[in-house]
Amino acid sequence: MTDLDFTILSESPDDAAAIERLTARTFGPGRFAKSAYRLREEVEHIPELSFTARVGTLMVGSVRLSQILIGEAKALLLGPLTIEPPFRGRGIGQNLIARALEEARRKGHRLVVLVGDEPYYARSGFKAAAKGRIEMPGPADPARILVAELVPGAFDGVSGAIRADWPAA
Repeated sequence: MTDLDFTILSESPDDAAAIERLTARTFGPGRFAKSAYRLREEVEHIPELSFTARVGTLMVGSVRLSQILIGEAKALLLGPLTIEPPFRGRGIGQNLIARALEEARRKGHRLVVLVGDEPYYARSGFKAAAKGRIEMPGPADPARILVAELVPGAFDGVSGAIRADWPAA
């Protein structure tokens, strides 16, 4: 692939409709049946931890983070990560993930989970959670449940069902 100039920007409220169209194009109607998508329907994403990628003024990618609980431990759920098909394989997704994780770490978050392909997400520090340690609220291939510690040891002792809420502070 050729080099491509793109910019990573914080998501703005004006981006919502374009992100929804992008997600619909890249994941299709099957996305509604996925456990991670169903979970995201129950909790709003965190705008200050969500980013878009643009080539000029064209939005070509998006990533969002949402707050969840794993058992009683606070964590973030990454996704959806979506890139326009013609722009895949050019580092946009990895850059979006890096920016989101960097900002989450800067804001004091410790742990991020997602459901996805380990070979792709391992480049961003994700690894498979031990089988049975995290339970999605619906069917999910346990080998695809991945975690990234933003702070060393953040996953130590964490286990349980993922829920889409945090207790009141």
